Amino acid sequence: MTTLSPENSLSARQSASFILGLHPFVRTEAWKFLTGYFSWQSSQDERLTVDSMRRKNYKALCQMYEKIQPLLENLHRNFIETRNNITHDIQKLYDKDPLGNVLIDKKRLEKILLLSYVCNTQAEYQQGFHEMVMLFQLMVEHDHETFWLFQFFLQKTGKGAGAVQSLFPWFCLCFQRAFKSFDDVWRLWEVLLTGKPCRNFQVLVAYSMLQMVREQVLQESMGGDDILLACNNLIDLDADELISAACVVYAELIQKD
Repeated sequence: MTTLSPENSLSARQSASFILGLHPFVRTEAWKFLTGYFSWQSSQDERLTVDSMRRKNYKALCQMYEKIQPLLENLHRNFIETRNNITHDIQKLYDKDPLGNVLIDKKRLEKILLLSYVCNTQAEYQQGFHEMVMLFQLMVEHDHETFWLFQFFLQKTGKGAGAVQSLFPWFCLCFQRAFKSFDDVWRLWEVLLTGKPCRNFQVLVAYSMLQMVREQVLQESMGGDDILLACNNLIDLDADELISAACVVYAELIQKD
């Protein structure tokens, strides 16, 4: 009998998430492990302690923000501009399901995005962040969970990491409603968070999306922003098909090596 080490056990869990995806019943808790909100090796008691700490830290950040908000409004021009951009993006979100039930709280969403911006002055707000936080808000119950999941997610997906930084707007696309369902969006990002089958697998996903608009790009001699817009016009994408296409590209690259 083979005993799994903690490292091998972690790899097995990540591989299962990559291949099979996550059941909706476990998605909320699983994302906390995939993003780093919780350690894979933590006990239940340790996780309760960590969650309590994150709740207190979030409350302290909110109190700090309330105190300095007047100063930011008076002295920091970028703050006003960013707040306007966030408000504009959030107002465009469709916040109801097909039956007319409200899905998200836009005021809470705006607060989390502004707090994230104030706490990360080096990380500029980008269009698409509102879609990310919206999906986190749909996934979890409390604002502190939404806020910290977003922070850990940005760290985990390599925001600002070298050459990959220029691809970040592409990945924001994957939170917009180009997919058939929210489940497809979560499925794609669950794969990216596992780090399987390679680091920066999102680059191969972006390449696979490019292949879908290749003919249009060549015929119209498109540049960077136009290419991004063409990808933005893709609709009803199937996450598993996109993941499979990226895996084929990865296999071809491995064979060439």
